[in-house]
Amino acid sequence: MIGLLTNRNFIFLLAVGLGLAFPQIAGWTEPVSLPALALAMMLAALNVPNDFFGTPKALIRPAFVGIMMTYAIQGGLLILMSSLIISDQNLWIGLVLVAVSPTAVAVIPFTGILDGNIAYSLVGTVAAYLAALVIMPLVFLLVLGVNIANPGKLVGIMLELIVLPLILSRIIIYLNIQNYLTKYRGVITDWSFFIVLYTIIGLNRDLIFSKPQMIMPIAAIFFISIFLLGYLIEKAGIIFKVDQNNTVSLMLLGTLKNQGIAGGLAISLFPRETAFPAAVSSMVMILFLIWLDIRKKWHFQKNANLKD
Repeated sequence: MIGLLTNRNFIFLLAVGLGLAFPQIAGWTEPVSLPALALAMMLAALNVPNDFFGTPKALIRPAFVGIMMTYAIQGGLLILMSSLIISDQNLWIGLVLVAVSPTAVAVIPFTGILDGNIAYSLVGTVAAYLAALVIMPLVFLLVLGVNIANPGKLVGIMLELIVLPLILSRIIIYLNIQNYLTKYRGVITDWSFFIVLYTIIGLNRDLIFSKPQMIMPIAAIFFISIFLLGYLIEKAGIIFKVDQNNTVSLMLLGTLKNQGIAGGLAISLFPRETAFPAAVSSMVMILFLIWLDIRKKWHFQKNANLKD
């Protein structure tokens, strides 16, 4: 039993199962979901060296790549597929909201889990959020015909989930106590994600079950823009001989979106069903994260057997 409670995939599946079966508690976990993600962020940021931020030129490429992967690659693909497949106006708007949302902050801690380049993902994520302050209002005004100027929410998310965890990680490194956290970092990160994933599923459970006939086309769009796109990014990394650690960062930056922002804007500005794509996207994203972790363990076991 103790082994299961430290197994990442069991923890993630438990979050999904409990979110679908017992969504009532999600209202209680919602206030602590962002602090839980911030905790995972802080632990991941411990792997970012201090001297990385001392060379501004080194930040330009990951910043540019983060913006391109988030908006031009995945965002553009989502808008193209939704225009070709979806005829319902509200569902189309919901997909556009997901497309123009910044990358998921979970990219950074999951980069650590998958042995990617955390510093690269961190810079790319920050750049995507800064770009969102311009891109999202423009798309709302020019594409959706809605005049919205609410940068405060994005700035608040950046402060709570990126800036503050990064500062705390620097303090921990300065005090030289990071080694004491190493033993428990994986378990703390996994259960932090449990809170976040359970909350996402629990809050969207009724919305998901309210339109079962629309799940397939929306899910197909997100399977293509997450699973297939992630596969193609990895293959491109191999073809162009990109460093494996950077390829992991590129793949996550190009596949994971912040559905929370998309769903929140949908509920506050449009009819309720507009939030449906964000809910389905969260389900597909969870399956993708579980698949990535299973694949990593499979490759690790395969390499261990070859060495034997």
